[in-house]
Amino acid sequence: MKRRLTIIAAMAALGAAMILAQTTATTQKGAGKGNGVRALLRKRLVTALNLTADQQQQAKTILQGARQTAQPLAQQLKQDRQALAAAIQAGDSAKIQQLSTDMGSLRGQVLAIRSGAISKVYATLTPEQKATAADFLQKAKQVLGKQSTE
Repeated sequence: MKRRLTIIAAMAALGAAMILAQTTATTQKGAGKGNGVRALLRKRLVTALNLTADQQQQAKTILQGARQTAQPLAQQLKQDRQALAAAIQAGDSAKIQQLSTDMGSLRGQVLAIRSGAISKVYATLTPEQKATAADFLQKAKQVLGKQSTE
């Protein structure tokens, strides 16, 4: 179970790194602003992986497709958040319960879409890049773990 969670976390970080790889240089300069250590780690992972132009294009295509697929779900989540706020203010317990359940399902669907996309991107990596990603993410996990205890 712990290994699965580590793999999922690695894939999520890898996917985020791929997204950063597709941004413009000016966006990358500002990537760390406000996002802290995690943004810096994603940026460094992209650099460490040394993706080929073909890998970058494949990642861009895969991630754009995932974004388009998740867009209607994200819009529904936004509407549900607004409805939930209204239900909370009204004290409508039944509506709160229903919206919470619906939102959990929607978030699960979005996670599945993102994880599937990250898995596809991960499949485009060479064995060396996969090893680099695993090593990098293990070190990042240690750094982030130390930060949370300080």
